[in-house]
Amino acid sequence: MSIWGALIPSVRNTRSRCRHAMHSLRGGLTLANVALLALGIIVATAVSLMGMRHYLLDQIDANLTKTRDGLGSSELTMRQIDSLSALAFIRDRLEPESDTDSSPTSNSIFTAVDEDGSAVSIGGLRLTGSQLALASAVDDPRTLATDPEPHDVTVKDAEYRVTGTRLSDGTYILLANSTDGLHNGIAKALKLDVAMGALLLALLGCLTMFSVRRRMRPLEDMVETSSAIAEGDLTRRVPSNRHPTQEVEQLRIALNSMLHQVEAAHRTRENSAAQLRRFVADASHELRTPLSAIRGYLQLIEKGMLPDLAERRRAWDRMHAEADRMGRLVDELLTLARLDQRPELRFKNVDLSRLVRDAAEDLRAQQPGRPVTVGAEGTLLVHADESGLRQVLGNLVGNVRTHTPAEVPVRLGLERADGVVRLCVADEGPGLTQDDAARIFDRFFRAGGGAGSGLGMAIVQGVVTAHGGEVVVRTSPGKGLAVTVSLPTRGRA
Repeated sequence: MSIWGALIPSVRNTRSRCRHAMHSLRGGLTLANVALLALGIIVATAVSLMGMRHYLLDQIDANLTKTRDGLGSSELTMRQIDSLSALAFIRDRLEPESDTDSSPTSNSIFTAVDEDGSAVSIGGLRLTGSQLALASAVDDPRTLATDPEPHDVTVKDAEYRVTGTRLSDGTYILLANSTDGLHNGIAKALKLDVAMGALLLALLGCLTMFSVRRRMRPLEDMVETSSAIAEGDLTRRVPSNRHPTQEVEQLRIALNSMLHQVEAAHRTRENSAAQLRRFVADASHELRTPLSAIRGYLQLIEKGMLPDLAERRRAWDRMHAEADRMGRLVDELLTLARLDQRPELRFKNVDLSRLVRDAAEDLRAQQPGRPVTVGAEGTLLVHADESGLRQVLGNLVGNVRTHTPAEVPVRLGLERADGVVRLCVADEGPGLTQDDAARIFDRFFRAGGGAGSGLGMAIVQGVVTAHGGEVVVRTSPGKGLAVTVSLPTRGRA
């Protein structure tokens, strides 16, 4: 994979975390504080710059007004000014600019104009470019002379404050001071304010994020605890914080109290539901086989298919036996529901061949059309619990009856070898996949969601294990299912 391919998921994760942080309470509080400070900085900067500009302009205007008032009150004429020997000194002080038009504009400009606004030479000196530009920039010197406040003009692309006064002979004197220093000072102050404001905003953002994160830590613990409980860990509780606030601590105590009650209620409900499920599943599964056998024999008697007295007697005996078995199973299931444990097995010598033949007869009675092959001749004694072995056979045969079509052949085989008795129930049905075969002994597992409670094979394994034996399953899709039960000849005492 290329470098870009590795970086793209990281960038996406970073963007996702950033969006999540922006929409979080911590991000919202930080943004609110930063926005308020930014607004305060903007307002303070605007007010300070406006005050600074107003103060500097007042100084410039005061100097211009003072000079203008001095000239106006002197009642000098242009001729008298020309004859003054101090004119050169005044010119050097007020306008130290060379005579070339290409020279830069000075901070102060002093020039005279007639009533038409045309520039007039002072003392026979040649007019400079700045003086001519100032005279051209002022449209009406009369208005300028009568207005007590200086005006803004542009001279050679530079900003000036200008005022004027009228001499006794009708000549107008124009006085101008540059405002470039003011604007440069304001620009530098603005840059400084922006830099300091950005630094303050960054510092406030970091401090707010840290403070809010520390204050929000108990809420994050509550979220983490809630997530753990949602995943099944009902024992989790919200831990205490070192420096909790009163409201958060009250919330933590209330939440932990609620979680304790929820856990207790959940445990009680789960235990009750589990006991009820086990009771209902065991009862339905265990009672289905004897009920089916009794129903089959009753149908045979009802339809007159047992004309021989001995056959009818045997059928009645089998039904009574199954009824007794049902009564015993009901008692055992009730005991299991109360005590949640299996009863002890009653070991004795049992003819396993007879039990296999009885199971085959039961299957033929329940499904007359199913081909049933039995390989259990003679007598084969094992030291075991007869009820438990009948339960094993009933569950194995019941699985065949329930999960395979009625025309599928089934074989019940029994053999003894090396001190071990092997009972095999094999069918030629659809079989199981390897995953289903691996879970066949799990409680409540039903392959493909089929019929049954899912306890049959678990009960088979439990009973066989209690006898000291083992159960082996061989199956594959389309090749049927073969269950082999291996029991020792002498069971556990």
